[in-house]
Amino acid sequence: VQKLFIGGLNFETTDDSLREHFEKWGTLTDCVVMRDPQTKCSRGFGFVTYSCVEEVDAAMCAGPHKVDGQVVEPKRAVSREDSVKPGAHLTVKKILLVALKKIQKNTI
Repeated sequence: VQKLFIGGLNFETTDDSLREHFEKWGTLTDCVVMRDPQTKCSRGFGFVTYSCVEEVDAAMCAGPHKVDGQVVEPKRAVSREDSVKPGAHLTVKKILLVALKKIQKNTI
């Protein structure tokens, strides 16, 4: 998935300020703050789409994110079709263990 859902946006956040923050981790192919169709006011969330998955991973690992003075919550975007599947909204955290030294009992 190359798209991130960005929740908890400041209602003053624009497409440009959202783009300015998230393009630090890669090339954005799309960036949009969702707005009410009638009032044109922000709905408090948006989406950013990166050109590759590695850039999404970099952005996710770089948190916490603060856009226009507001801490926001990025999540991997889930399609509406997939959102009904069990576990679709779970966040997976990966830990890479490169080298572990033997820990002696008396050092704990």
